[in-house]
This record gives sequence, structure tokens and C-alpha cells, in this order.
Amino acid sequence: MPAAPSSLSITLQIVSIVFYTFIAFICIGLPIAVIPGYVHEQLDFSAVVAGVTIGSQYLATLLSRPMAGRMSDNVGTKRAIVLGLSGILLSGVLTFFATLLQSLPSLSLGVLIVGRVLLGVAQGLIGVGTISWCMGQVGAEHTARSISWNGIASYGAIAIGAPLGVVMVAQYGYNSLGIALALLAALGLVLIRKKPSVPVVRGERLPFWAVFGRIAPFGASLCLASIGYGTLTTFITLFYLSRGWIGAAWCLTVFGICFILSRLLFISSINRFGGFRAAIACMTLETIGLVLLWLAPSPGIALIGAGLTGFGLSLVYPALGVEAIKQVPNSSRGAGLSAYAVFFDLALAIAGPLMGAVALNLGYSWIFFCAALLSVTGLGLSLLLMRRAY
Repeated sequence: MPAAPSSLSITLQIVSIVFYTFIAFICIGLPIAVIPGYVHEQLDFSAVVAGVTIGSQYLATLLSRPMAGRMSDNVGTKRAIVLGLSGILLSGVLTFFATLLQSLPSLSLGVLIVGRVLLGVAQGLIGVGTISWCMGQVGAEHTARSISWNGIASYGAIAIGAPLGVVMVAQYGYNSLGIALALLAALGLVLIRKKPSVPVVRGERLPFWAVFGRIAPFGASLCLASIGYGTLTTFITLFYLSRGWIGAAWCLTVFGICFILSRLLFISSINRFGGFRAAIACMTLETIGLVLLWLAPSPGIALIGAGLTGFGLSLVYPALGVEAIKQVPNSSRGAGLSAYAVFFDLALAIAGPLMGAVALNLGYSWIFFCAALLSVTGLGLSLLLMRRAY
């Protein structure tokens, strides 16, 4: 009887797969702190339009989730990721051309949004593909670890990509963004060519909407908690500008670092205390961080708020995900992951226009107050789900 793989061996297998998530989210992180400013200041559109531009990517991810789940279940996880990397490459080309059209603001905005839609679809394919690949490689019993390392890769990439994007634009101009996206995607396509995938799981395929119904209560709680993340990433630059502060990208970096530290230090708490208890504790911490951002009198307090928000939000996705994925059979695992991710995408898609409207009417600080209220609501829903389960 062969010896069970060690914990380190399992982690290394997971990391070798979520590496493609890292590439994808570097490409998402590079423009995230500079695109709102480009749309608002260079193209002279409103804060709401800047929010819609960012939100269009997340909406595209949301709408593409059923397709991503079907592809992962039916044709394999590797093919889904390859298609996603190809979409990022094309998005980079369109982003490059959009910045060349700055003298034609409406056309530039339109091409930019098309590029962001492609980036959003790619995010959906790669996100579902990598987690499903990990679970097929190391087993469903390591679901929390697979989801957690995928999140570490994504938020770590954003923590690196956001300030790097600011530096790139300052040194080489907005044109460098599209070039960087295309080159990174091409690198991923070269590296994945010879990597063996896992076989497609045979068995009953539940219709996506049947899976969606089973996942929905858990996803709704995730959505309410995740609006704080969408609010921070979309509007932190304009929030800082409204206060006359500098260094907004560092908020994203601090958020990402605290997010990663929390997952590295406390991922075992999900199996130890249960998904619901871990999620409830984390939502409490996230709410405190959002309140600090709302009340922040200085950039230092804002950084602390961003750090607490990242530390709190870190385990919400895997903690509720462990409970959610129990509701579907392994043969519909990709559909389950994509249905669950829909709610995260929904949070990011609505955060832009919703909080843009709040900022327009009440000011930028109030967007964090509204996000905190929604986080508390998600916490309450998780309490109800835990009572129903036990």
C-alpha cells in the first residue's frame, strides 16, 4: 500500500496549478489602481462611469460562470485555463489600442470596456479551472486548502500588480499596461503546454440551475461579505484623491499581504472549527476594518482598515465554500464551484455602480460604511445557515 502523500507534497501540487491563477491576477492587478483614474481624469468621465468600467469585468466573469463550469466538467480543466489565458492575451491587445485612442474618449472607453469584458471571462475560466484541477489532483478532502491557495495566488498577485501598475504607468505610460498583459498571458500559454491535466470525472451532471439552487444560500452570504472587497479595489484611488492623500495602491498591497498572512496562518481553523464559525469570525473582523476606512482621519488609519478588511475577508470564501461544495456530487464539482463563484462575481459587479452612486451623493467615505452594513447582513445569514445545519 503506497504511503499517503505528505502535507508539503499536496501543497506543492496545488501551488503548481494555482500558478496560472497568479498570472491571471497579476494581469487583473496591474490596471486596477490606474484604470479608474484613466477613465475619470484622462478621458474625463464621471466616477460612476469609472466604476462601471471596472465592474464590467466582474459582470462578465459572473455571466460566464455557467460556461466555465461546464467546460471544466465536460472537456477538462486544462482546456478551460488555456482558453482563459488566450482571452487575457487578447484583452491586453485591446487595452493597448484603447490607450492609443485617448484623443477619442468615447472610442477609447468602448475598446477598454471590451478588453475588460474579455479579462472577466478569462478570470471565470481560470478561477474555476484551477480549483477544480486542484481538487481532482489532491482530492476533495483538501477543498479548503485548494480554495485557499488559489486565493493566496489571486490576492498576492493583486498586491504585487497594483503598485507595479502605478509604477509602470508613471515610467512608461498607459500603453505599457496592455503590452504587459499580453506578454504575461503568452508566458502562461507556453508554460502550460506540457503540464498533464487530470481526467474528466464521469457521472451525473446536474443542470447548472439545480446546482445554483443548492449553493445559493451560502453564495448570498459570500456576496454580502465580498462587496467590501469590490468597494475597496474599485474606489480606493478616488477615495484617496478626494482626501488629498497619496499612496492609494499601498492600501491594495496591505490588503493583499494581510489576506495572504491570514490564509497561511489560519487555514487549518476551517477544518478545526467548521466553515460557518470561521466565516462568522472573519466577517466580524472585516466589518471592523471597513468601519475604520469609513472613519479614517489619515492614510495610516486607512491602511490599518484595509489590512483588517483583508485579514477578515481572507477565510470567508474557503470557509463558506467548504460548506457549499458539500451540496453537490463530484461529477458536478466544476458547476458547483462556478455557481458559488457567481456570488463573488456579483458582489464585484454591483460594487462599482452601487458604490459609485453612493459616492456621488454622500461622498467617498460613506461607501465603506455601506459595505460594512452589508458585511453585517452576511454575518447574520451565516448564523442562520449554521443553525439550520446543526
